[in-house]
Amino acid sequence: MSSLSLRFLPTRLRCASLLALLLASGAAQAENLNELYEAARAYDATYLSARSLAESAEFRAAQADALRLPSASLTGSANVSEISAVTGASVGSRTATLGLQGRHPLFNRGNAATFEQAQRVLAVSKADLETAEQDLILRVAQAYFDVLAAQDALSAAQAFKKAVSEQLASAKRNFEVGTATITDTRESQARFDLATARELVTDNDLRTRRTVLDQLVGRAAVAPNGLALPVALPPVLPAEMDAWVATAEARHPTIRKAQLGQDVARLETEKARAGALPTVDLVGSLGTSNNAGSATLVNSNRGTATTGSVGVQLNMPLYTGGAVQNRIRETVVLEEKARQDLEAARRGVTLGTRSAFLGVQSGLGQVKALEAAEASTKLALEATELGYKVGVRVNLDVLNAQSQLFETRRDLSKARYDVIVNGLKLRQASGQLQPQDVRNIDALLAR
Repeated sequence: MSSLSLRFLPTRLRCASLLALLLASGAAQAENLNELYEAARAYDATYLSARSLAESAEFRAAQADALRLPSASLTGSANVSEISAVTGASVGSRTATLGLQGRHPLFNRGNAATFEQAQRVLAVSKADLETAEQDLILRVAQAYFDVLAAQDALSAAQAFKKAVSEQLASAKRNFEVGTATITDTRESQARFDLATARELVTDNDLRTRRTVLDQLVGRAAVAPNGLALPVALPPVLPAEMDAWVATAEARHPTIRKAQLGQDVARLETEKARAGALPTVDLVGSLGTSNNAGSATLVNSNRGTATTGSVGVQLNMPLYTGGAVQNRIRETVVLEEKARQDLEAARRGVTLGTRSAFLGVQSGLGQVKALEAAEASTKLALEATELGYKVGVRVNLDVLNAQSQLFETRRDLSKARYDVIVNGLKLRQASGQLQPQDVRNIDALLAR
């Protein structure tokens, strides 16, 4: 729509048209991985939920901290009473009281253990947030390169369809002039129909992948940047698997969370044992009362009185019916469970790190093999086309060579994307995945 035609539209339609033009121009602009990751951090509901939970843990820890601090409460009451005598006379009184009570714990091992537990739980929430952030990085990267892989698959399908279309036209011309049989035409037609079906499938897959990426980042018609040419994939550093495993055992948030869980279980045992210990509190009160009415004349309590007291209160449990002892036995067993959970976390992280390392190494080897296969299949296609022209190869040989070349190129691009994503998975498996890794990948993308 031109600017001249926009001038004659109503104001509301004009604004809508301008907005549509802006959206269309923005949709055509390619975006790198870091831009989409930042968009996902502000939109993805799963990550935002984990972040809110981590923020709430700070306030939960502050609640536990309040157990160590003094507390005060204000109380008040007002009463009116009237008593009727047999003679018909009545006496009454009005009483108003106001009191301030305070308490400060001097010794309470259970509260101390609860506070220490809250600090561990706060650290657990930070580990969970770190895990959620790493998961978001992987989901964005996977969706990003899935779109690129689907684009390459569609481009390969379209190129193959175009090549088969040219081969079909050539077979028809040769059949018309009598230099080829009807078999060549039918073979080319069959391959063309197959190429058309493959194009439809890859186009639908691309639409699906784009929808997933759009929903993840909260934008419409996202266009990812492809890899810069020539493609140079970074090597795996360090090159030793044991170095990755050692880093994983020291830094992985899953192991750190399991270690904190073991600390929480140990502190729960301390809390259970504290049930048999005394508690000592410093207590104090200050109160005032006002009495008025005819009844107070008899008791000589009329007027205002102020009282105050300060003391130390001891609470020593003597018999709990076995509740404390059984609670201690329960927490000791749960402490053993926490130790086993920590060992399972270490084994799982070690296995995941080794598998991810082997996956990246295998992917790099596959990329090198496919690069060599691309060069060889291209030479094979050229030789087959030359043999077809001189009559030593048939049309089906050319179609097979073309199909093999385009499939190899498609597999090569997919293998490159898999290496990049698997590299991120390796860093996640070892507990090292950070937003900086996303920016490092952007250096591999076209600008």
